[in-house]
Amino acid sequence: MNGVAQVAALVAAVAYLGAAPLEMFLVASERARRFLHVEADNVDDIRMWAFVVGARNLLAGVGMLVGLAILTTGDAVVGRTIVLTAAWYMLLASLAMGVADLMGLWRPRGGSVLGTIGSSLPPLVTLVAAALPAG
Repeated sequence: MNGVAQVAALVAAVAYLGAAPLEMFLVASERARRFLHVEADNVDDIRMWAFVVGARNLLAGVGMLVGLAILTTGDAVVGRTIVLTAAWYMLLASLAMGVADLMGLWRPRGGSVLGTIGSSLPPLVTLVAAALPAG
């Protein structure tokens, strides 16, 4: 796996790991919700969902880091497979966030655009760069 794909994978992992605690533990904070572009009339109504999304982001980020570690220190085929699996998961999950927004499920509508772009680009770059021929 080339360097561009590995750097993009690392950026994706850091972004997902950075968002996880905000979603899991700090969503009650107005600052965290503003950063995440989430509005809620009653924070208690979104806490469970935010925790679950944060846990999934944590798992995706850790999975990506594990894949990168195996890629660079162990079995390159296994590491590449884990990195690509994590990247596909991240990309598809972030696109689902955009679809939910298009369906009017995000408050405020359009609020997911920055998050969708930010969480889609690193895994997309990882996948595209990994698909390019070496050299």
